[in-house]
Amino acid sequence: MFFFLNLRMLFGERPFWWMGESHLFDTVQPKVQQFPSTCETGPGSPSGHAMVTAATWWVMVSSLGSFLYLRTQSVVLSAVPYLLYVGMLVAVGLSRIFILAHFPHQVIAGSLAGLNFVTLCKHIHICRELVIKTIIIPGFILGIILSRRVPQGRSLLFIGIVLLLGTVTLHSGLQWLGIKLSWSIPLAKKWCSRAEWIRMETAPFSALTRDCGALLGLGLAQCWRPCGWPLSRAPRALSLAISSMGLYHINRLPLPLQPQGFFYGCFLLKHLLVPQLVMVLVPGLIYLFTPKRKQ
Repeated sequence: MFFFLNLRMLFGERPFWWMGESHLFDTVQPKVQQFPSTCETGPGSPSGHAMVTAATWWVMVSSLGSFLYLRTQSVVLSAVPYLLYVGMLVAVGLSRIFILAHFPHQVIAGSLAGLNFVTLCKHIHICRELVIKTIIIPGFILGIILSRRVPQGRSLLFIGIVLLLGTVTLHSGLQWLGIKLSWSIPLAKKWCSRAEWIRMETAPFSALTRDCGALLGLGLAQCWRPCGWPLSRAPRALSLAISSMGLYHINRLPLPLQPQGFFYGCFLLKHLLVPQLVMVLVPGLIYLFTPKRKQ
């Protein structure tokens, strides 16, 4: 029985609901505290926070370390960014464990997965081929049929469409086979100490919807303004400030939780609008009202 519980723990259980579902603490309940960030509804393995932190910051840290070494030829100085990187990973991992969102092995798995993905995607062409041809079956088929017909400047839009179609197809197919992808949502709702802490944007399908929306938005922005807007330094700073305020308010927009299909559609649209705001709308308006130099 104990082996079975540990096996389940490896496949996505989160501590805040596992303690109740395992029935190991029925007689003596441990004194633990939940937080607003505790009650995530998706599976816990691997840790997405650790994965994103490891992948994103490794790109910047490795570049900074190489730059420092080329400039100073000092191994000690070039190692400082890597030490800060390790410290950040440890801090993120401990925080996720502290709020009962993850077990330690899930944090470690997330960090290793992020590092492995960055290593695999050193070149953007490798990443594109991976996304288009190997992540999902529809993507594989479309990648073979259309790989030579995708316009060079619209690859992000193509990848976004492939991911969206593949996600919907894969999700529908697994549901048709009787595989319940949302098994973790009832557990999160059952064991979360406060109902208002349940966030549907942490559900498994929400993450796929968010990524598809962001890629579609980037692709559309790339189509509409392939070269961006020619702004000088001051208008760029103004664009950054206005875009930041816009992103803050978009992130605070309340979304209807029912029906779930409508929620996922709004969630997709929300993240599709973000690149339009940052790359097209705000810079375009600033460019429109900025005095132009006479040639």
